[in-house]
This record gives sequence, structure tokens and C-alpha cells, in this order.
Amino acid sequence: MNSKWHSSSFGDLTDWYSGGTPSKKDPDFWGGDIPWISASSMHGARYSTSDLQITSKGLKAGSRLAAPGSILLLVRGSTLHQRIPVGIAVTDVAFNQDVKAINVKPNLVEDQVIDSWYLFYWIKANTNRLLSMVESTGIGAGKLDTKQLQGLRIDYPEWDEQRRIVACCKSLEEKEIVNHQINQTLEQMAQAIFKSWFVDFEPVKAKMAALEAGGSEEDALLAAMQVISGKPEAALHEMSQQDPEAFSQLAQTARLFPSAMQDSELGEIPEGWEVRRTEDLAEKIGMGPFGSNIKVSTFVDSGVPIISGQHLKELLVTDGENNFITLEHAEKLKNSNVFPEDIVFTHAGNIGQVSLIPKQSAYDKYVISQRQFYLRVDRSKASPYFLAYFFRSPQGQHLLLSNASQVGVPSIARPSSHLKSIEFVTPSFDLMCQFEAVSKSIIEQTVLNRLQSQSLSMLRDTLLPKLLSGELSVADIESDINESREAVDV
Repeated sequence: MNSKWHSSSFGDLTDWYSGGTPSKKDPDFWGGDIPWISASSMHGARYSTSDLQITSKGLKAGSRLAAPGSILLLVRGSTLHQRIPVGIAVTDVAFNQDVKAINVKPNLVEDQVIDSWYLFYWIKANTNRLLSMVESTGIGAGKLDTKQLQGLRIDYPEWDEQRRIVACCKSLEEKEIVNHQINQTLEQMAQAIFKSWFVDFEPVKAKMAALEAGGSEEDALLAAMQVISGKPEAALHEMSQQDPEAFSQLAQTARLFPSAMQDSELGEIPEGWEVRRTEDLAEKIGMGPFGSNIKVSTFVDSGVPIISGQHLKELLVTDGENNFITLEHAEKLKNSNVFPEDIVFTHAGNIGQVSLIPKQSAYDKYVISQRQFYLRVDRSKASPYFLAYFFRSPQGQHLLLSNASQVGVPSIARPSSHLKSIEFVTPSFDLMCQFEAVSKSIIEQTVLNRLQSQSLSMLRDTLLPKLLSGELSVADIESDINESREAVDV
């Protein structure tokens, strides 16, 4: 390390603040527009949203606001036994008592001594060091001693080099953010298709309207093709000439929709479709194990991963930051084992979570935690993709949560029995399979984007310790960074 590097204690560079939790007994404190950060919402590097939000009254009564640029570090919680949750607020957020807000002293920012983003990346680069400092509380939670943290020595270069390091790391991180945004758009596209086909029955209604106007069956088919593709008649004619295979596939999909409606116990539905219960389409519906069967003392470094609520925030189960148990332990919990194309739900806590384990998942077997339950679809009767999108739709969410209680910890009463009894409209098996084919193409792109982000994350985590120790400079690795980003963009 050359003479342009400096060293100070963490505490000499920063001011630290504790947060708090407003009383959950007062409804005036909750359901506002201020994100409230706790361990469950500390994922990623930038904090702007949370599952829980408080009001301005709740903020005044029992919490604290962290301004944009504040580093938020979890210092107490069971999560600390596996990872160090840390991020930067990019908007005003409140936070609880298990989190510390860390701000660079104002005069050090004004004098361009040290940058808050540089400090954030220093924490990320020293994750293993912080993990070794985690102590256990009497109830088994992890704890980081604030005084010990403040005593850590931090090496940092001149301001301009700090800014170059930060820009380098942010460039990789921003590509990950773009990939996440693309994946959100892809899911919205698939949900829009699901709604059009199976909620609003738009292809069916287009056929009916064409026939009612005196059109032929061919006119009705063309009307459905326009709705499904979003293309006007002239564009479809052009498609038939330039891409006859795609035109033929579109026509085959349109033929799967009926051209009339029928009465049912759920109102008018497309002719030939049925009202069925989840249990009619299930191979198995199962629960997570009792809490005593999976606890911190049973975790190992590798083995069978555990799925918990933090992995169920999107359509596809998220791999990463898993705890593991041994294969032998997982075998004892075989009724709670889940596999690719199973659908996992949360019945306590963040109820309403629904995620599908993708075929391209990182593991071939998982165990769900005590707050989860699952649906294994009978492949001879239905598509798990259709069911996953249904239970993530507003209609599916309404039915899933119709047996929920918000008293204390939100929960779904008798979750497996309730799931079995849910009734909904199902199309023909062939149409389910066609929707699966469409959604799979979207899911494959989603998985690819995730893998790209994971590669960039691994690159960043490899380079960070070297950049922040002075072993490498940004100039040393700029060509490698550019090549990696270009490879990801291909």
C-alpha cells in the first residue's frame, strides 16, 4: 500500500443511530407511506421499499428516519449467523432497533476525506471478518457489538480513487438492477397474458363478437388471433406471408379457445371449461416441518438448501443466501422436501407469497421452512405454471387469503386444507399446456438474466477486497470489467 492511503477507525469516520418499532397495537402507526426497514427487508444493496410501512405518527412515536446515503447495517438477528445484511438508503426510510444507520461525519464529506459508498463497499468486502465477530444472544439470535465495529481500522485511498472504486462497483451493480427490472417487466407480461386468457376471456369474447356480427368461423378465429397477438389484421396477413410457421402456431393457439360461454357456480365461463378445486389437480399438498426440526444448530455449510420467505419474493424461487441441512436430515423431513416445478406458499408472516421452483434451479431438492407449504401439481391433469400464475393473480390472492387472520402474526388458518378447497375456473388441458409453453419462454429469459447478475455479483465480490486493500487499482482491472459487462450484454 502506497503513501496515498490512509487509516482511521470506523467510529472516527462515522456517526451511528438506532431505530425503533412503533407499537403494532396502534393502527394509526402502520400502513403509511414510509418504508420501515427490518431484517426481512434487507436484501440487495439499495433500500427504498419494504413490506411494512409506517405513518408519520408512527415515525414520531417510535422509529427514526434514515436519509438517502445512510448505510443501514443489521446488528441483531438470527440472520447474522449466515450473512451480514447491509445496504444504502436511496430515499428516506425508517428502520427498527435491530438496525444501525451509519453516516459519514459531515465535515469528512465536505472535506472529501471519505465517501459513504466507499464505506458500504468496505463492509461488503469485509463480510467474513464481520461474520467472525457475531456473538450469540441468550435466545440464539446473532449480535454485532457496536463498540467493536467502531474500533475496526479502515484503510482508504485519496478521494478521487475512492470515487473510481465506487463507480467501478456501481457499474456492475447497476447492470444487476437493470436485469431485475427486466425480469419484473417479463413477469408483468406473463401476468397480462394470463389475465387476458383466463380472467377476462378476451380471445373467447373476440370470437363471440365476430360471430354475433355475422362473421364466419374463420372470421372468429382471426379475431381471436388479433387479441392473442396484439396485432391488427393487416399485420397478421403480413405474418402469414413472411413467417408462416409463427402464423400457424398462433392459429393453433386461437383454436384452443371456445366461441361461447356457459353458466357455472362461479358465473359465466367459457364453454367446456370447468370449475375445479386445487385438490383435484394436486399430486400432493404438504406443510413445512415443526420449528424444532430446523433450527440454527442443525445448519451446515452445504447440503440441502432451505426455502424460507426471503426466497419467495418473485414468481421464481430465488436461490442464494440459503441455510443448509444435511442430506440425512432432509430425508427425515421428506414430507417437507420440494423439487423443481413445485409451488411454494407462505402461511405465516408474509402471507400471500407464491413462487415456483424453476426447472433451471441451482439445486435438485430443497426443504421448506416451518412457515411455508407447497403444492405439487399432477402433471397429467394440469400445468404448475398455470397454477403458479393463478395464485399470484389478484383473484388467486383473494381466494388464498380469504382464510387469513391479521391478529398477531398474519397467518392462513389450516393452510393445506384451505388450499385444497379453493375453487377456480380451469381451461382445457391443451390450453394450459399452451400457456405453459408461452410462460416458459419468458421464464427462461428470466433465469438467464439471474445467472448474468450472479456472475457480475461474483466478479464484484472477488475484486472488492483487492480494490479496497490497494492490491489492485481500478486502472488495473478496467479492461476485465468491460469485457465481463460486454459478455453479459451478449
